[in-house]
Amino acid sequence: MTWSPFTGTYCSGRGGQRIWMESQYLKQCLGDCLKKGLAEVVEHRPADPIEYLAHWIYKYRRNLDEEEKRILERAELEEERVAAQAELERLKIEEEQQKLEEQRQAELEKELAELEAQKKEAERKLQQDQTDLPTVIEEEEEEEEEEGEEEN
Repeated sequence: MTWSPFTGTYCSGRGGQRIWMESQYLKQCLGDCLKKGLAEVVEHRPADPIEYLAHWIYKYRRNLDEEEKRILERAELEEERVAAQAELERLKIEEEQQKLEEQRQAELEKELAELEAQKKEAERKLQQDQTDLPTVIEEEEEEEEEEGEEEN
């Protein structure tokens, strides 16, 4: 003999096992719904309890479906929020990289301007030094100049 918690009785043989398995199925699939539905029937004591219970079960199922739908929507919204947050972080990083690149470019331009200024200063000094040097005339040039003066 086997005890059936659903029926609250002992069942014997294979039939008892079958009844116990069916009661397990009903308990698993409808247990909570039936408990709540029957409690509603007892509380409201409608004129037609079967019709009341049928409508209540239909509404219960619709509420479960809507709750499941809300849970899925929340999950999707959360995924979208996480994706948007990741995108925002990516954009911030890109913006920071752009700023760093602009700073590096500005520094390079500044260094280039300084180098060009140094080059111009060096060229100016070199030109100034060249103009300050006395003119050196080589001997051949002097001889040619002297010959040119003698001929005149």
